[in-house]
Amino acid sequence: MIRNKGKIQYIKQNLLDQLKEENAFWSYSSESVNLETIKDNQLIALTLRHLDLSEIRQLFLIFSQKTIKKAWIELLVPEGDYLYTLNRFFAWYYFKAKKPDSYLKSLQTRHFNRIRGAGGGLRR
Repeated sequence: MIRNKGKIQYIKQNLLDQLKEENAFWSYSSESVNLETIKDNQLIALTLRHLDLSEIRQLFLIFSQKTIKKAWIELLVPEGDYLYTLNRFFAWYYFKAKKPDSYLKSLQTRHFNRIRGAGGGLRR
């Protein structure tokens, strides 16, 4: 993992520029999205969602696997069926899940139970 702050900023900026090229921020003015306004977990999740393997590899140069996995679980896994194939690939390829389908199901169930426990569930 890279520790040089200048190199880390360079990679983050490069990823952000590529995300802008992919129109990942289509609903925002281009000037309003910069490294000061986007959180690391958002940069990670958007890179996973919109960019290719070579760019995703760059994430692992500047963030720990734990940080990347946390962003993935919090921001992409809850999207369920919409990103199922992509999440299944990430579970297998990056996070070494032996049974990606079961793993995703357990993560989604945990997320749902957390929301329900926080008062977000339906009441009868």
